[in-house]
Amino acid sequence: MERILIARLGAMGDILHALPAVTALRKENPRAHIGWLVERHWQELLSSPLVDTVHLADTKHWRKHPVSGVSALSGLRRELHQARYEVCCDLQGAMKSALLARMGGAKIVIGSDTPREGFARLLYQQRVRTTRAHVIEQAAEVCGVAVASRDDSAASLPIDPAAEEWCASELRRRGITRFALLNPGAGWGAKQWPAERYGGVARRLQEFGIASLINAGPNEAEPARKASDASQGTAVVIDCSLSQLISFTRRAALFIGGDTGPMHLANLLGVPVIAIFGPTDPLRNGPYYTPSIVLRSAASSTSYTHTSQADEGLLNISIDEVADAARRLL
Repeated sequence: MERILIARLGAMGDILHALPAVTALRKENPRAHIGWLVERHWQELLSSPLVDTVHLADTKHWRKHPVSGVSALSGLRRELHQARYEVCCDLQGAMKSALLARMGGAKIVIGSDTPREGFARLLYQQRVRTTRAHVIEQAAEVCGVAVASRDDSAASLPIDPAAEEWCASELRRRGITRFALLNPGAGWGAKQWPAERYGGVARRLQEFGIASLINAGPNEAEPARKASDASQGTAVVIDCSLSQLISFTRRAALFIGGDTGPMHLANLLGVPVIAIFGPTDPLRNGPYYTPSIVLRSAASSTSYTHTSQADEGLLNISIDEVADAARRLL
């Protein structure tokens, strides 16, 4: 294969789950031209030489502005056809990713035999029966490769010199050396451990001599504030770009959070993880590479329905359990 297109539009965690497969694909095909079709918001996660060309989609904007959206979609179609991809691997398994993959003109579109959205499989010329449990492994199966090592996958993440310098400067300014990165936000409410409990964990970490930084992701200012207030001054909120978050995560001694993009970033970077799981299955979505402790109550049942109501099992996990797990990993 000389020209390969990856269709994995978003979100953060899903792109990171696809990264080891594409890293292995690059290693097996060092001279291939690899393109990646991704939502504009997540392009900072992709770097050269892993990806030769990044093709940007903005599906949310297209839906809000259909007139300009049709024009942009037409332009993207021309761009993809001009690239003359031989194979497209759809690692998203959604109708929109499958449609964009077919629209791109690749000779063969490959996807899972059991995609996230069932009708997507009708658009694949080649369907792969995935047998492994974890989504990282499933992506590798679709691409026809073995999962890349953590070191190779971590090396595929971008390093932004400006972000690295800003991060180092912030830590010096605050007098922080060893710290844990706490992430109280989550993609939907059922996955979110109460933000105030993160503040309680921060107080316990201070007893171990570990400072706490609270990541405030997009639209997550409120849980970050609640965690900070509950920390009673022992945790600092950081509101940073994606590149800066990568820099902070690289330096962290520990990550604590739920099934979120920042947790999957810590996993790829080899940062020890306390993963607090509720309705989603850690065997499918949990830490894959790094030393980790997964906390999940037997009362939680597996569901990927995006509900805002708190998961009862998740609420059973106490501050003491998380703090004790942190002590063991540290």
